[in-house]
Amino acid sequence: MPTSPTILRTDRLSRSAGERLLVDDISVEVREGEVLAVVGPSGAGKSSFLRLLNRLDEPTSGTVFLHDVDYRQIAPRDLRRKVGMVTQRPFLFPGTVYDNVSFGPQQRGEAFSSEEAEELLMGVGLSGYAKRDVANLSGGEAQRVSLARALANSPEALLLDEPTSALDETAKFEVESLIRHIILEKRLTCVTVTHDLAQAARMATRVMMLERGRLTRIGTVEEVLHA
Repeated sequence: MPTSPTILRTDRLSRSAGERLLVDDISVEVREGEVLAVVGPSGAGKSSFLRLLNRLDEPTSGTVFLHDVDYRQIAPRDLRRKVGMVTQRPFLFPGTVYDNVSFGPQQRGEAFSSEEAEELLMGVGLSGYAKRDVANLSGGEAQRVSLARALANSPEALLLDEPTSALDETAKFEVESLIRHIILEKRLTCVTVTHDLAQAARMATRVMMLERGRLTRIGTVEEVLHA
Protein backbone atom coordinates (compact mmCIF):
# COMPACT_ATOMS: atom_id res chain seq x y z
CA MET A 1 0.00 0.00 0.00
CA PRO A 2 1.60 3.31 -1.07
CA THR A 3 2.25 5.85 1.66
CA SER A 4 0.64 9.27 1.41
CA PRO A 5 2.91 12.10 0.31
CA THR A 6 4.53 14.31 2.95
CA ILE A 7 2.89 17.76 2.99
CA LEU A 8 4.80 19.45 5.84
CA ARG A 9 8.24 18.55 7.11
CA THR A 10 10.25 20.32 9.78
CA ASP A 11 14.02 20.02 9.72
CA ARG A 12 15.74 20.69 13.06
CA LEU A 13 13.30 23.50 13.70
CA SER A 14 14.24 25.77 16.62
CA ARG A 15 13.26 29.14 18.03
CA SER A 16 14.73 30.93 20.99
CA ALA A 17 13.80 34.12 22.81
CA GLY A 18 16.80 35.46 24.65
CA GLU A 19 18.24 32.59 26.68
CA ARG A 20 15.05 30.55 26.46
CA LEU A 21 14.59 27.81 23.86
CA LEU A 22 10.91 27.84 22.92
CA VAL A 23 11.25 25.14 20.24
CA ASP A 24 14.31 22.92 20.33
CA ASP A 25 15.55 21.00 17.28
CA ILE A 26 12.29 19.38 16.10
CA SER A 27 12.22 17.23 12.97
CA VAL A 28 8.85 15.73 12.06
CA GLU A 29 6.82 14.86 8.95
CA VAL A 30 3.08 15.34 8.46
CA ARG A 31 1.53 13.36 5.62
CA GLU A 32 -1.48 14.09 3.44
CA GLY A 33 -4.76 13.57 5.26
CA GLU A 34 -3.03 13.14 8.62
CA VAL A 35 -4.07 14.93 11.81
CA LEU A 36 -1.10 15.47 14.09
CA ALA A 37 -2.01 16.62 17.59
CA VAL A 38 0.62 18.55 19.55
CA VAL A 39 0.23 18.09 23.31
CA GLY A 40 2.22 18.85 26.43
CA PRO A 41 2.15 20.92 29.60
CA SER A 42 1.58 24.67 29.61
CA GLY A 43 4.71 26.43 28.40
CA ALA A 44 5.98 23.36 26.52
CA GLY A 45 6.21 25.29 23.25
CA LYS A 46 3.11 23.93 21.51
CA SER A 47 1.83 27.23 20.09
CA SER A 48 5.38 28.41 19.41
CA PHE A 49 5.93 25.30 17.28
CA LEU A 50 2.65 25.84 15.41
CA ARG A 51 3.42 29.51 14.67
CA LEU A 52 6.70 28.48 13.06
CA LEU A 53 4.90 26.26 10.54
CA ASN A 54 3.56 29.22 8.53
CA ARG A 55 6.16 31.80 9.56
CA LEU A 56 4.00 33.81 11.92
CA ASP A 57 7.22 33.49 13.89
CA GLU A 58 10.62 32.98 12.32
CA PRO A 59 12.83 30.02 13.23
CA THR A 60 16.15 30.79 14.89
CA SER A 61 17.52 27.75 13.09
CA GLY A 62 16.21 24.92 10.94
CA THR A 63 13.38 25.24 8.46
CA VAL A 64 10.08 23.83 7.20
CA PHE A 65 9.35 22.22 3.85
CA LEU A 66 5.96 22.38 2.14
CA HIS A 67 5.85 19.66 -0.53
CA ASP A 68 9.66 19.48 -0.35
CA VAL A 69 10.01 23.22 -1.04
CA ASP A 70 11.83 25.20 1.65
CA TYR A 71 9.17 27.59 2.87
CA ARG A 72 11.63 30.47 2.88
CA GLN A 73 11.28 30.36 -0.92
CA ILE A 74 7.52 31.03 -0.66
CA ALA A 75 6.17 34.56 -0.14
CA PRO A 76 4.72 34.75 3.41
CA ARG A 77 1.24 35.73 2.19
CA ASP A 78 1.19 32.77 -0.23
CA LEU A 79 2.51 30.47 2.48
CA ARG A 80 -0.24 31.48 4.92
CA ARG A 81 -2.84 30.84 2.25
CA LYS A 82 -1.43 27.35 1.63
CA VAL A 83 -0.91 26.66 5.34
CA GLY A 84 -4.06 28.14 6.86
CA MET A 85 -4.57 28.79 10.55
CA VAL A 86 -7.50 28.91 12.96
CA THR A 87 -6.61 30.48 16.29
CA GLN A 88 -8.03 30.07 19.77
CA ARG A 89 -10.00 33.30 19.54
CA PRO A 90 -11.32 34.18 16.09
CA PHE A 91 -9.95 37.48 14.79
CA LEU A 92 -12.58 38.60 12.29
CA PHE A 93 -12.47 41.79 10.27
CA PRO A 94 -15.27 44.33 10.86
CA GLY A 95 -18.09 43.89 8.38
CA THR A 96 -20.16 40.98 7.18
CA VAL A 97 -19.53 37.26 7.21
CA TYR A 98 -19.19 37.44 3.41
CA ASP A 99 -16.51 40.15 3.72
CA ASN A 100 -14.51 37.79 5.89
CA VAL A 101 -14.79 34.56 3.92
CA SER A 102 -14.18 36.29 0.56
CA PHE A 103 -11.09 38.17 1.79
CA GLY A 104 -8.44 35.63 0.77
CA PRO A 105 -9.65 34.99 -2.79
CA GLN A 106 -10.20 38.73 -3.38
CA GLN A 107 -6.67 39.48 -2.15
CA ARG A 108 -5.47 37.21 -4.95
CA GLY A 109 -7.66 38.99 -7.49
CA GLU A 110 -10.08 36.07 -7.75
CA ALA A 111 -13.83 36.44 -7.97
CA PHE A 112 -15.69 34.90 -5.04
CA SER A 113 -19.41 34.77 -5.68
CA SER A 114 -22.18 34.84 -3.13
CA GLU A 115 -23.01 31.29 -4.28
CA GLU A 116 -19.48 30.12 -3.46
CA ALA A 117 -19.72 31.84 -0.09
CA GLU A 118 -23.05 30.17 0.64
CA GLU A 119 -21.68 26.74 -0.26
CA LEU A 120 -18.72 27.29 2.06
CA LEU A 121 -20.92 28.60 4.87
CA MET A 122 -23.29 25.67 4.47
CA GLY A 123 -20.28 23.40 4.98
CA VAL A 124 -19.55 24.99 8.36
CA GLY A 125 -23.19 25.03 9.44
CA LEU A 126 -23.85 28.73 8.79
CA SER A 127 -26.19 28.65 5.81
CA GLY A 128 -27.78 32.06 5.25
CA TYR A 129 -25.22 33.94 7.36
CA ALA A 130 -23.36 35.75 4.53
CA LYS A 131 -24.93 39.18 5.13
CA ARG A 132 -24.75 39.07 8.92
CA ASP A 133 -22.50 41.51 10.73
CA VAL A 134 -19.72 39.63 12.50
CA ALA A 135 -20.23 41.85 15.56
CA ASN A 136 -23.50 39.99 16.20
CA LEU A 137 -22.13 36.44 16.13
CA SER A 138 -21.76 34.09 19.09
CA GLY A 139 -18.32 32.71 19.91
CA GLY A 140 -19.09 29.40 18.23
CA GLU A 141 -20.44 31.13 15.11
CA ALA A 142 -17.39 33.40 14.91
CA GLN A 143 -15.08 30.38 15.13
CA ARG A 144 -17.00 28.73 12.27
CA VAL A 145 -16.53 31.88 10.16
CA SER A 146 -12.83 31.80 11.01
CA LEU A 147 -12.71 28.20 9.78
CA ALA A 148 -14.64 29.07 6.60
CA ARG A 149 -12.26 31.96 5.91
CA ALA A 150 -9.27 29.60 6.14
CA LEU A 151 -11.00 27.03 3.89
CA ALA A 152 -11.82 29.70 1.26
CA ASN A 153 -8.10 29.73 0.44
CA SER A 154 -8.14 25.98 -0.42
CA PRO A 155 -5.25 25.33 2.00
CA GLU A 156 -2.89 22.40 1.59
CA ALA A 157 -2.55 22.16 5.37
CA LEU A 158 -4.52 23.59 8.27
CA LEU A 159 -3.09 24.67 11.62
CA LEU A 160 -5.44 24.71 14.61
CA ASP A 161 -4.31 26.49 17.78
CA GLU A 162 -6.64 25.40 20.61
CA PRO A 163 -9.60 26.02 18.27
CA THR A 164 -12.31 25.18 20.82
CA SER A 165 -10.78 26.20 24.16
CA ALA A 166 -12.51 29.61 24.23
CA LEU A 167 -15.96 28.09 23.61
CA ASP A 168 -18.62 26.77 25.97
CA GLU A 169 -19.08 22.99 26.12
CA THR A 170 -21.91 22.81 23.58
CA ALA A 171 -20.15 25.01 21.01
CA LYS A 172 -16.86 23.18 21.67
CA PHE A 173 -18.22 19.79 20.65
CA GLU A 174 -20.13 21.26 17.69
CA VAL A 175 -17.04 23.01 16.30
CA GLU A 176 -14.80 20.01 17.00
CA SER A 177 -17.22 17.67 15.22
CA LEU A 178 -17.41 20.07 12.30
CA ILE A 179 -13.61 20.28 12.00
CA ARG A 180 -13.31 16.49 12.08
CA HIS A 181 -15.93 16.18 9.34
CA ILE A 182 -14.22 18.78 7.11
CA ILE A 183 -10.79 17.19 7.60
CA LEU A 184 -12.16 13.79 6.53
CA GLU A 185 -14.23 15.14 3.66
CA LYS A 186 -11.41 17.24 2.18
CA ARG A 187 -8.61 14.89 3.22
CA LEU A 188 -6.93 17.87 4.81
CA THR A 189 -3.53 17.68 6.40
CA CYS A 190 -3.82 19.16 9.85
CA VAL A 191 -1.67 20.05 12.85
CA THR A 192 -3.68 20.84 15.96
CA VAL A 193 -2.47 22.13 19.31
CA THR A 194 -4.60 21.18 22.30
CA HIS A 195 -4.29 20.91 26.06
CA ASP A 196 -7.34 18.61 26.00
CA LEU A 197 -5.98 15.06 25.73
CA ALA A 198 -9.45 13.60 25.18
CA GLN A 199 -9.89 15.94 22.22
CA ALA A 200 -6.48 14.91 20.88
CA ALA A 201 -7.55 11.27 21.12
CA ARG A 202 -10.80 11.99 19.24
CA MET A 203 -9.24 14.05 16.45
CA ALA A 204 -5.71 12.84 15.82
CA THR A 205 -4.16 10.06 13.79
CA ARG A 206 -0.80 10.73 15.49
CA VAL A 207 0.27 12.63 18.58
CA MET A 208 3.52 14.39 19.42
CA MET A 209 4.36 15.42 22.96
CA LEU A 210 6.49 18.46 23.74
CA GLU A 211 8.24 19.27 27.00
CA ARG A 212 10.33 22.43 27.37
CA GLY A 213 10.36 22.87 23.62
CA ARG A 214 11.67 19.37 22.88
CA LEU A 215 9.88 16.55 21.13
CA THR A 216 9.79 13.81 23.78
CA ARG A 217 7.40 11.31 22.20
CA ILE A 218 5.58 10.78 18.90
CA GLY A 219 3.36 7.96 17.70
CA THR A 220 -0.23 6.79 17.50
CA VAL A 221 -2.83 7.95 20.00
CA GLU A 222 -2.43 4.60 21.80
CA GLU A 223 1.36 4.85 21.92
CA VAL A 224 1.51 8.41 23.25
CA LEU A 225 -1.66 9.03 25.25
CA HIS A 226 -2.48 5.55 26.53
CA ALA A 227 1.03 4.22 27.13
